[in-house]
Amino acid sequence: MRTDKLAIGLGKTVAVAVILVWSLFPIAFLVMSSLEPGQDIFAVPPKFVFSPTVQHYVELWNGWGVFFTGLLNSTIITAGATIIAITTSTAAGYVYSRYSSRMLDASVMFLIIVRLIPPIVVTLPLFPIINAIGLNDTHIVLMVLYATFFVSLGTVLMRTFIDQIPRELDEAAQIDGAKRLTILRRIIVPLAAPGILAVAVFVVVFAWNEFLFAFIFTATKAKTAPLVISEMIGSIDGVDWGVLFAASTVQLIPVLLFVIFMNRYLVAGLTAGATKG
Repeated sequence: MRTDKLAIGLGKTVAVAVILVWSLFPIAFLVMSSLEPGQDIFAVPPKFVFSPTVQHYVELWNGWGVFFTGLLNSTIITAGATIIAITTSTAAGYVYSRYSSRMLDASVMFLIIVRLIPPIVVTLPLFPIINAIGLNDTHIVLMVLYATFFVSLGTVLMRTFIDQIPRELDEAAQIDGAKRLTILRRIIVPLAAPGILAVAVFVVVFAWNEFLFAFIFTATKAKTAPLVISEMIGSIDGVDWGVLFAASTVQLIPVLLFVIFMNRYLVAGLTAGATKG
């Protein structure tokens, strides 16, 4: 029996170690390469002991000012998309949780189906429409597109969280004269905060790293950081891998720290409804 437990424990340890190496190695390679001298980045055999340098970051700052403008654009767009998505998803989730009808029940399946549609399917038909109304190359168009892409998933998640809030609280508030909007703002939102934060994590990660919508609907004014990084890869002067790795590290750090900080809410979103009933 003891041998079986040791074998199981060893197996779990090895499995966790493999997963950690698989997940962390690309990040470690990226950060280490951004600090290595250019000639050592792709050295064979690899050099794991070297004198760190910030030269690539200095060159990024001096030669790629547009990248930091892209970071600012990414921050603005991500914040706007997150606010739109969580506001819409919370309100819609409340409706789905507290009201019931044949049409509402059928529309839940529609929300799931819409989420499964590849973005490219709706992107190309939208381009002439957005161009005609003058929203091309603006922050607002990416905010709306990113939020729209995640409202369906966010609504389903929020309905699951709000279902766990007793309806008696709504009824008690109504007896005291509270309107639906007041109930949503004063009771539902505070109690469903973990769900709101879980939706925010999904939207932030998607919006911060998204490339396709930004590539098609922006040119200069609303260009995001991932788009600038792609331009570094296609530079006519050749790829400066050190600067590219430095830019990728700078672009990665904010969202990585955000996900680590919000990890428990992300897990709550992934397991929402798993133990219901």
